[in-house]
Amino acid sequence: MPEREYIYRGRIINLALEGRYEIVEHAHAVAILAERDGKVLFVRQYRPAVKAATLEIPAGLINPGETPEEAARRELAEEAQLGGALEFLAAFYLSPGFCDEKLHVFRATHLVPASAQPDDDEDLSVEWLEPQGVLRAARAGEVEISASTMAGILFHLNRHAAD
Repeated sequence: MPEREYIYRGRIINLALEGRYEIVEHAHAVAILAERDGKVLFVRQYRPAVKAATLEIPAGLINPGETPEEAARRELAEEAQLGGALEFLAAFYLSPGFCDEKLHVFRATHLVPASAQPDDDEDLSVEWLEPQGVLRAARAGEVEISASTMAGILFHLNRHAAD
């Protein structure tokens, strides 16, 4: 196995070469599917990497020393000023062909107000929307969504299809 040669080391990502493979080491993340009265909580915010406003379920990076559940609680409080009961849904790699980032998805229920200071660089708004409408808008190219949001919508729709 070839040795990993680092090209760049940053706060969120490291870039490396391993033989002929280009590797991105990325901090792991959480996403939270918060549900209330058949609607899902979405966060609308501008994302410089894609030069567009996106509609996403609350999400963020897991800090060093933090468990995925602790990160999910923190992100839900920071982005939506909410707390609640968390249920682990799944964890999966987002782009395993070149990146080691793993996303841990939780469902939040029994929501209550919670106070947390949002990140200084986050300018966002929260909206309770029907996930079917968000999926239709994304398919029509009317809104940009993330992989974590698509996973959240699919978990929600699958859960409610079984009801």
